Amino acid sequence: MASNNLFIPGHTSQVSCQVFFSRKAALLFLPLFLCSLAGFSQNLVKYIDPFIGTGGHGHTYPGATVPFGMVQVSPDNGTQGWDWCSGYNYGDSTIAGFSHLHLSGTGCGDWCDISVMPNNGLIDDKEDFFKQKFSHKNESASPGYYSVKLDNGIRISLTATERCALHKYEFPVGADPVLRFELSYAINWDSTTHSRIWLENDSTITGYRTSTGWANVQNIFFAARTSQHISKFYVYHNGTHEQVGQEDENGAVYNGELEFKDLAGKPLYLKVALSSVSREAAIKALGEIKDWNFAKVKKDAAGKWEQEMDKLQVKTTNDNMKRVFYTALYHTCMAPVLYSDADGRYRNAKGDLHKMKKGQRYTVFSLWDTFRALNPLFTITQPGRNTDILNSMLAFCDENGLLPVWDLSTYETNCMSGYNAVPVLADAVLKNTPGLDAETAYADMRKSAFQDIRGTQQYIKYGYLPQDKEGSSVAITLGYAYDDWCIAQVAKKLGKMDDYELFTKRSQAYKLLFDPATGFIRGKNSDGKWVEPFDPYNTSGGRNSMYEEGNAWQYTFFVPHDVRGLAAEFGSNDNFITKLDSLFFTTSNTAHFEDGPPDVSGMIGQYAHGNEPSHHIAYMYSFVGASWKTQQRVRYIIDSMYHDHPDDGYAGNEDCGQMSAWAVWSMMGFYPANPASGQYVFGSPVFDEVTMKLPSGKTMVVRTKNNAKDHPYIQSVTLNGKPYTKAYITHETLLKGGQLVFVMGQNPNKEFGAKKEDWPD
Repeated sequence: MASNNLFIPGHTSQVSCQVFFSRKAALLFLPLFLCSLAGFSQNLVKYIDPFIGTGGHGHTYPGATVPFGMVQVSPDNGTQGWDWCSGYNYGDSTIAGFSHLHLSGTGCGDWCDISVMPNNGLIDDKEDFFKQKFSHKNESASPGYYSVKLDNGIRISLTATERCALHKYEFPVGADPVLRFELSYAINWDSTTHSRIWLENDSTITGYRTSTGWANVQNIFFAARTSQHISKFYVYHNGTHEQVGQEDENGAVYNGELEFKDLAGKPLYLKVALSSVSREAAIKALGEIKDWNFAKVKKDAAGKWEQEMDKLQVKTTNDNMKRVFYTALYHTCMAPVLYSDADGRYRNAKGDLHKMKKGQRYTVFSLWDTFRALNPLFTITQPGRNTDILNSMLAFCDENGLLPVWDLSTYETNCMSGYNAVPVLADAVLKNTPGLDAETAYADMRKSAFQDIRGTQQYIKYGYLPQDKEGSSVAITLGYAYDDWCIAQVAKKLGKMDDYELFTKRSQAYKLLFDPATGFIRGKNSDGKWVEPFDPYNTSGGRNSMYEEGNAWQYTFFVPHDVRGLAAEFGSNDNFITKLDSLFFTTSNTAHFEDGPPDVSGMIGQYAHGNEPSHHIAYMYSFVGASWKTQQRVRYIIDSMYHDHPDDGYAGNEDCGQMSAWAVWSMMGFYPANPASGQYVFGSPVFDEVTMKLPSGKTMVVRTKNNAKDHPYIQSVTLNGKPYTKAYITHETLLKGGQLVFVMGQNPNKEFGAKKEDWPD
């Protein structure tokens, strides 16, 4: 091992256990074993298409990963631009490498670290973004697997474990096989600041990449091992190829190429493992893949995905719907991702070495997006892992002084508004999530509410954020008001009644920005006067915008914690329903863009399903007695905004699982319109049956009678055989399991959910 090595973790012994069964015990075990096999006999992973969302503005990637894995090994086109935020877009026709870190569905591009590119000969050391053509007809992907044959005849196959990727390269006979490690490869904002690569022995290399981009500081260590001996090892820097080790030059960027002798048609295998701690730790992570059995690693990866799909089993004769649903469920397991080594150690963006007290550390928290539906879904589908995710947020606060806003590689990007770790933690505390310390979580939530950045002090001083003090003032005010409502609920649960009163009052900030003359929530300056001119269709971006990735039409409805209070501002529930109708049906679907973001997409009137602020709006009808209109709108959104094709799979950025979580919830028949309320509002179920395997160990079966595409309306509901009249179901009731039956029809039953006692809170 070269000098200046970092900390070498201790070796842990592996214990082999043998379990002996008596004949009687074996017979008792057999039904459980057969039941387990039956659970996996559906082969639900066959309905997942990793290419859905890779085209258009979806920004997903098609490569190989396991649920929430640290490694996401996937092709990169070598193209810069917004629609290449994941490194890949289905509309492209070149590949520049296969890197090991990817962001799923984000609106900013970063990562794509540790890029490997094969070639039939040494690549010119002056060549940047060396690319090869390919055709989609020679490309395939399934959960935990990706394969492509390049036009130069090289076939690449990829699979992965949590921290290690396995590559399989098949070169044309007679080729001079080369693997290029392009540590300088970067997309969009990202750039390499320092990288090194070492030859450890005739089949192992190690290195690291330090970069800056969306996250100003990113560090990743890697180790790679080949199945064949390396014939020649080249290091290149500033256009100079060297066949010897490089001098240590601070701030220099080094890449490497590995040459192999003619493989005579035999495949070349490559393992690449990652660590945030050290090169030595990355070498240890290579042990996640014991040998070169590609088929076994691929099968194991698919098995991990099958376990995730098995948690929500749907029945329908519509295979298109199955592909939409299971691909969406697949995308809900793409973020956050593991950041710590198997022993719980990690090195954060500050360079400090830490170890989780229990469990693993995660990163990639797109909280402005995911607090709405993905994180509430985790309380059902990820009960164990969710505790680690929540404790990762608390660890971030310990290390940085505040809860994360948008954590990338443990660096605070401060992307988007609000302090949206709060609703996630509040929901978890209110649902009594085991392994989460409620008092610690509350103390950290309160820190965010009194931070001295991001306009918070001005918000406290004026009761709203004035536009002349901070841009996006309406979006920030509404986000803070909702976050404060969440803090109030936790304060009440913990008996902190003074705080409950304080934050409840702060949560009413939206009323100070409601303008009855225009019927919109709009910006005010610090003198209390409205910002002029005002155009509710204006969706411009930048400092002067009152909104964030949206306009007055979308943001006026962001009061999920006090829907009837908002309705009262309009004068009556009927007036509020009329306003909702106007959003969907009677307004133009054209926004007035200046320098507005492309995120505002998937338009139905001024409802923008391609961006998260609209996601709860269709469910708001149910809060004022018009559940049938929720049912109608939700079914229309499901049918028009989700497809099983790459280009139009999603109406906008998939955003780390949020766009998919909306589909998962809504296709089952309900949705957390107020994400921290513990209530799931009924919509319009599309499946004949859904079997939900719950954290309680019980099962909830959701059945739909008279189900048809032209039957979007709920006629009646029963819960465990008894009539059920509420327009929602609580988390507590759901966890008890049983059978929830929807009877659907072609015409609305306007009486269902119409009584006030049946409205969600």
